[in-house]
Amino acid sequence: MIDTQAKLAAFLPDLKSAEWLAIDTEADSLHAYPEKVCLIQISTTAGDRLVDPLAKMDLTPFLDALVGRELIFHAADYDLRLLQKHHAFKPTTIFDTMLAARLLGEKQFGLGALVEKFLGVKLDKGPQKADWAQRPLTPRMEVYARNDTHHLKPLEEKMKAELIAKNRLAWHEESCARLIAECSQPVVVDEDEVWRIKGSTFLERPALAVLRELWQWREREAIAANRPPFFVLAHETMIAIATAVAEQKPVTEMIPPRMHPRRKENLHEAIRVAQAVPPEKFPEKIRHRSQRPTEAEFRRFRELEKIRDAHAHELVIDPTLIASKSVLGDLARDWDQHAAELMSWQKNLLQVKN
Repeated sequence: MIDTQAKLAAFLPDLKSAEWLAIDTEADSLHAYPEKVCLIQISTTAGDRLVDPLAKMDLTPFLDALVGRELIFHAADYDLRLLQKHHAFKPTTIFDTMLAARLLGEKQFGLGALVEKFLGVKLDKGPQKADWAQRPLTPRMEVYARNDTHHLKPLEEKMKAELIAKNRLAWHEESCARLIAECSQPVVVDEDEVWRIKGSTFLERPALAVLRELWQWREREAIAANRPPFFVLAHETMIAIATAVAEQKPVTEMIPPRMHPRRKENLHEAIRVAQAVPPEKFPEKIRHRSQRPTEAEFRRFRELEKIRDAHAHELVIDPTLIASKSVLGDLARDWDQHAAELMSWQKNLLQVKN
């Protein structure tokens, strides 16, 4: 485990001279709130190493050494968002083996399934839900973590060869570039949307006012306890309490009996705050009005769908890789506006003329 500045400095020459780099991360989103990057796994020609972001060391030299290199990931989306959010890191180029698998038409594209199919190696599923913030890691956790990157280079070589053979390498490169761009965008929090959890669309305005306060209370409790919000109070319970309060019904039976008295009192205070909100300040109900397509738009949608599905069948890939139904709907309404949002390979496959 690289957990001191001296160990990191000793590793940097190997990192900088490596012919290739395979990366993965582990976070503690099931155990802490907000989550943090707990482990960075990296495989190079020199072997598999584990870097400890929780140790008191400056990771800047390590991250700087990754810039300008192609990094091999599996399912890069979450890793890229974590590294951007917590370390402001944006890679230059990547090769995503999961994305490659989907573009090759693989039905099972988990790392274990791909490693077994392409390399003949069966991986231990291991402690997938472990608390990666714990130190020291157990031997089994270390093995599992190293396996996440150990096989990525030979897997990448085999998949890249297949992408080339099927003339889809450019698709993969463009898709990876799009993924990097999307994951590097700053997260914009809509204060009027963030608290609208599943089930809230059925609530009336008085209940929405209660739910908003309950959500803010739960956020404070989760951060204070360093526990995911669902450990504090489940979504379903929050909806039930908000409904009951709005209808002036008791909520005592809805509150988990083991809830700490201090937390319970804070919950009741949040309810009292919500009850004091004047009606004119109740949140508005959000009604998502879908525009009914015209006959011409519907016909265009069907034409696009037919083209998409024919290509997907021929290529043996998931049709949504080419375009989702919502994207097809946008294109049917206004091709000129929305075609620019497609990647070039998607646009070429759809073969749409204005």
